[in-house]
Amino acid sequence: MDKISYAVKIEPSLAEKVRNFCLEHGIKQGFFVEKALKEQLEREEALADLIDFKNLKITEKDAISFEEYLKKKKK
Repeated sequence: MDKISYAVKIEPSLAEKVRNFCLEHGIKQGFFVEKALKEQLEREEALADLIDFKNLKITEKDAISFEEYLKKKKK
């Protein structure tokens, strides 16, 4: 898989914590940061889905069944 560089600015103390953690656990920093970004993105997407669900829940009383939708679509 091809990789690209993705530069970001972070606090020096955080960079040091990441560096030390990776060194202590034998993990490459790039792998660690990539995994952290993926996991955070998944959490943010799940949160957005939950917010959408909550906001759309109030319209549920107006919803029709899928079968009813298909019947109307055939007309």
